[in-house]
Amino acid sequence: MEAIKNVLHKGTNGHSNGYANGHTEPSSEAVSQLKDKYTKADQGHVFTFYDDLSTAEKAAFFEQLSGFDPAHINEIADRALNPPKVEETATKLEPLPESATASILDSSPVDINKWYESGLDLIGSNQVAVVLMAGGQGTRLGSSAPKGCFDIGLPSHKPLFKIQAERIRKVEQLAAKKAGVDKVVVPWYVMTSGPTRKPTEEFFAENNFFGLQKENVKIFEQGVLPCISNEGKIILESKGKVAVAPDGNGGIYQALIVSGVLDDMRKRGIQHIHAYCVDNCLVKVADPVFIGFSASLNVDIATKVVRKRDATESVGLILTKNGKPDVVEYSEIDKETAEARDPSNAELLKYRAANIVNHYYSFSFLESIPLWAHKLPHHVARKKIPATDLESGELVKPAKPNGIKLEQFVFDCFPLLALDKFACMEVNRADEFSPLKNASGTGQDDPETSKADIMNQGLRWVQAAGATVVSEGGVEVSPLISYGGEGLEHLKGKTITAPAVLELE
Repeated sequence: MEAIKNVLHKGTNGHSNGYANGHTEPSSEAVSQLKDKYTKADQGHVFTFYDDLSTAEKAAFFEQLSGFDPAHINEIADRALNPPKVEETATKLEPLPESATASILDSSPVDINKWYESGLDLIGSNQVAVVLMAGGQGTRLGSSAPKGCFDIGLPSHKPLFKIQAERIRKVEQLAAKKAGVDKVVVPWYVMTSGPTRKPTEEFFAENNFFGLQKENVKIFEQGVLPCISNEGKIILESKGKVAVAPDGNGGIYQALIVSGVLDDMRKRGIQHIHAYCVDNCLVKVADPVFIGFSASLNVDIATKVVRKRDATESVGLILTKNGKPDVVEYSEIDKETAEARDPSNAELLKYRAANIVNHYYSFSFLESIPLWAHKLPHHVARKKIPATDLESGELVKPAKPNGIKLEQFVFDCFPLLALDKFACMEVNRADEFSPLKNASGTGQDDPETSKADIMNQGLRWVQAAGATVVSEGGVEVSPLISYGGEGLEHLKGKTITAPAVLELE
């Protein structure tokens, strides 16, 4: 496994190779060897200001540069900027076959309950883990803190991290009760990025891990890649630091290996993994229905999708592309395809499975990461990247894009699977998908819509349980009281004045 980690680590941030410890200046021999490596890759310019640096700066810069393989960076940058020419054949898009799909919207209650019960059994036997993609900052929300720290304005003022932690606690309790045991553990692996790791660790510690046991919460970090100029040169952020950017949500696969998360899962006997993004306040963390559905089909990957609102909604779609499972972005689909109707139901779009980055993985598939991670493409994001001028040493903030960030997408591995190893579950958007993307007051995917979606869901739950709700504003139901609307029978005949919050006594 160590050899595999080293191979996968090539080209991402790593640790010093023993020559420097962040304080001691590396030996001239070590610097010379590293300089040769970069010069051979035509990236020797990164050492332009090396002699001007202090001892501590030299040590830190040496450590950063040692974590990258410049030849490998050149290779992936070249592949991303000059992708191999594909034969000009028509791309064939089709919805996933019915055998690989199910919909909560029209499946029988018997089937849904069967998936729920079997999923709860798997959780009850400690075979289920959760991976949270939490690398994003709340920049668009006017905050530099990790998105998971954000308070969407609920009456309880719970941040996203706490809402999700409490859902894990509740599903553990439900599974333990069904299994007749005192304790069930769903380990939570939280993937951060460079800027969010420390504040995430501090936030979890300050909040006592939201009632979860510390040893069952593992915070790890995705890799980074250097930013590259339009001429293919590594960009310096300062005289002694390379400009870097996280390697995209597709960096999850490499990070699971390099961080030791996969080793930890193996030791715990994990067989089923739920992965999702932090910004969805409605996410059903470790959803028993989804786990049970995916495990029953014996697939390697399954995805949750919501029904596309209309032909013009800007969402990626899960479908088959030339016979392989894939995600096709909105910009890649022509008007005719976007507007095509389902032959068996003209009220529905033919291509309607909107990707919400909510996935199931079998552990055996994640174990195979070293066999295929190197095959995944890198995508180019053209950005305005502050760069140190190699003549003057001054930092230049460009007015237009001057370089690229290299990133991978979490769905890049989907086409590696046979169709019978991939499945898709359509869920109700109102119950399971409310992303937080925009600043307050935007009117869509913002804190107000996130809050409203949770309050409206709680309202539906308590009304279904037989309560009468008066006034406006909805009801916040603590996840510790109910995971998905269950366990609210005691509210029958009661009157609740909204807006209200129901918490454990």
